[in-house]
Amino acid sequence: MRKRVLMLACLALTLPPPGAGAAELGADLGGLLAYAREHNPELRQRTLEARAAHAGTGAASALPDPSVQVELMDFTNAGTGGPTTLLPGEVGTSRYLISQPLPFYGKRALRGRIAEGKAAQSDAERDAAGLEIESGIKSAYARYYQAAERGRILVETLALYRAMEKLVLVRYGVGLVPQQDAIQAQSEITATQIAQVDATRKQREAAAALNALLDRPVDAPLASPSALPKAPARLTLEALRDAALGHSPGLARDRAAIDTARDAQALTLRDRYPDFELGVRNTRPRDGVASWDVMMTMTVPFQQSARRSREAEAGYRLEAAEAARESTRARILGRLGEAFAGYEGSRDQAALLRDTLLPQVRATLKAARAGYETGQVDFTTLIQAERQILKTRLDLLDAETESAIRLSDLEQLTGTPL
Repeated sequence: MRKRVLMLACLALTLPPPGAGAAELGADLGGLLAYAREHNPELRQRTLEARAAHAGTGAASALPDPSVQVELMDFTNAGTGGPTTLLPGEVGTSRYLISQPLPFYGKRALRGRIAEGKAAQSDAERDAAGLEIESGIKSAYARYYQAAERGRILVETLALYRAMEKLVLVRYGVGLVPQQDAIQAQSEITATQIAQVDATRKQREAAAALNALLDRPVDAPLASPSALPKAPARLTLEALRDAALGHSPGLARDRAAIDTARDAQALTLRDRYPDFELGVRNTRPRDGVASWDVMMTMTVPFQQSARRSREAEAGYRLEAAEAARESTRARILGRLGEAFAGYEGSRDQAALLRDTLLPQVRATLKAARAGYETGQVDFTTLIQAERQILKTRLDLLDAETESAIRLSDLEQLTGTPL
């Protein structure tokens, strides 16, 4: 019994508390993306539409269903003097016809290729929707991290201000500094507390936006974000252009649309040739000998004006699909250049703030503290040094957040992870 109780106690200690799994959502970006792939309704809709398009490709190239015709001739039996009836074999003559429509050579294959092209467009639209959703989640996560990190920085700053306030009050108590220093220290504490309230509001707003993208209640709990995604090695615009031209779902959709329009044009041109229908007929007179007939029906492409109109329509649709591809290509490359410039600028700015300016302002703050304690600098100089380091840290956070958002834009435009 003691062993059993001990085992149960150890198991209870190793099990996560109730709701721990849900609370962990939001700690890292990978978990959010995995959750969205499984639960996002728009992505599920696009996936089902793509599956439906693929499921219909087989039927597009199949032969039409055969038809069966039953003909009852002289059902009043006027020639034989019998009663009126609708029973086969009891009328004057019964005929049974089985026929199979046969499209002209190549039409079935073209219809199948058109269906496959539409399925490929559905796949590309699904991929584009997935990239758009993921990009939105990445941007929202970056904003969520920015708000949480801003709050953390303000908490640290507030602790420093409180320590400075204690120092000022001690020095004021012995008459080393004026009362104005104590009042200014308390003002800085109040201003930082106000900034904390604003940071909390922004974090709640960012969490609500992130939950909305995940199809969760806007007030659903989210864990504190751990870190922004790691920035890749230096990117080049040429490599990004090649990736976009080769992997962009938008361009893949337009290429599939061009192939579909080209096959539709070829199918329209095939309408110049006739379709056929083969049939076998069995004729059974009531008092005669049954006979078999073979028949063939052929359509006559006589309506030339209608056919020419359809051919012109197909040609214009092909040109429109090609123009759409060029428009998409220009739009993607334009947005790619803009996002790349923003990414490079924010990344370089973050590097300067982190590696150059931040060490400088920290050294300035250290010197100002030492000078204030020895009475060589006034309290205003110390406060300005603290304000500068706070501003630099917040500017660095903003630059890193902007870099992460721009990176998500680049991944959406190129269709590949970077």
